[in-house]
Amino acid sequence: MQTPNTGRARLASSAVMALALMTTAAACGGGDDSDGSSADGTTTITVATFNEFGYEDLIDEWNAANDDIKIKQVKVGTWDDAKANLYTKLAAGSGLSDIEAIEGDAMPAIMAESDAFVDLTDPELDGRWLDWKAAAGTNADGQMIGYGTDVGPEGICYRADLFAKAGLPTDRDEVAALMGTWDDYFATGDRFVKAVPGTAWYDSSGGLAQAMLNQVANPFETDDETVDVDNPELEAVYATVTDNVERGLSSKIPQWSDDWTAQFQDDGFATMACPGWMMGIVEGNSEGVDGWDIANVFPGGGGNWGGSFLTVPAQGDHIDEAKEVAAWLTAPEQQAKAFAAVGAFPSQVEAQDSPEVNQAVNPFFNDAPIGEITAERAAAITVQPFKGPKYSDILAAFQAAILRVDDGSQDPDESWDQFMTDVDALG
Repeated sequence: MQTPNTGRARLASSAVMALALMTTAAACGGGDDSDGSSADGTTTITVATFNEFGYEDLIDEWNAANDDIKIKQVKVGTWDDAKANLYTKLAAGSGLSDIEAIEGDAMPAIMAESDAFVDLTDPELDGRWLDWKAAAGTNADGQMIGYGTDVGPEGICYRADLFAKAGLPTDRDEVAALMGTWDDYFATGDRFVKAVPGTAWYDSSGGLAQAMLNQVANPFETDDETVDVDNPELEAVYATVTDNVERGLSSKIPQWSDDWTAQFQDDGFATMACPGWMMGIVEGNSEGVDGWDIANVFPGGGGNWGGSFLTVPAQGDHIDEAKEVAAWLTAPEQQAKAFAAVGAFPSQVEAQDSPEVNQAVNPFFNDAPIGEITAERAAAITVQPFKGPKYSDILAAFQAAILRVDDGSQDPDESWDQFMTDVDALG
């Protein structure tokens, strides 16, 4: 899954700087004070995740079938929380879980310090993943550092009941026809906010910005990893998003905050960019709320938001067992089950082609054929943004710039200037 990089990331603690502080001392592992072994010879493998990976039933399945190795999930709410723990314990040289999930945008920084992680290369797993997903988890020496979990092809989730209130179509095909381009999407939003005062068109400025950046080939860095944030495509995304704040289309609430979560219960917004993994979050936050649906469209074409990896830190005490568990959790059969659980669209070719995925229907989203929709959204992706080692930190700075406009602490020009200063400070 993705998840989500937010504007709350601390710019002062650059991912690259934090990783560079790692010690090379031998480490104890397992994520707690013990080495994960018990008196009866059972080994417990801890798996650190964030948001919703859909692993709960999978872990129960593994534990029921295996007596010698047990899995324990260590779960936090967001990637920001997971990242803070990861970098702190990498620097300390101990304390990480046996398996650590890494958000996709952070993998370039992980690759820069891949000696801290186990080489997971296994010829028997060749061809399991989409080529670009496998490449994103492989370092310059050809070592696979991360096993891909999901990818994030984007559609548009929407509240059909709020659309009806605004006099807009509610059928998902008719809704898709309203949103072929970003101009169409925003124009429909203008109609909506006039008809339904007090409800925003989309959930957050930061979320929209990230969705739009996923269609930009080089948002922050050139292909040779040169930082270049003074480019027209990035400026256009920023100008569009900050202009929409003044038009009243955004909720102005930071994505992943408590107030953002509360909006799902309070009719706070009508639409949101919706990669596959987001569907589980929407459903989890919308208990008792009827009306959600998903349209087979993404303005401007296709886009991929997120998708994570499982890594095995080298500091662990049970590396062989951790590799076995990581391979099992990312096998096609398990990824098809994770998709059924939370909508995390598989990065494995075989899983994508399975009936469990391509024939899937989601009752919560008005019985939407989510397998078909997500597969078509994946096929529409034509751009994979270049992500160098500084991508995650620059994205955090960009999100922070948008948040300053949202909360009124700076106007768009002032906040852009601050963004440029913050990027320079990253070195």
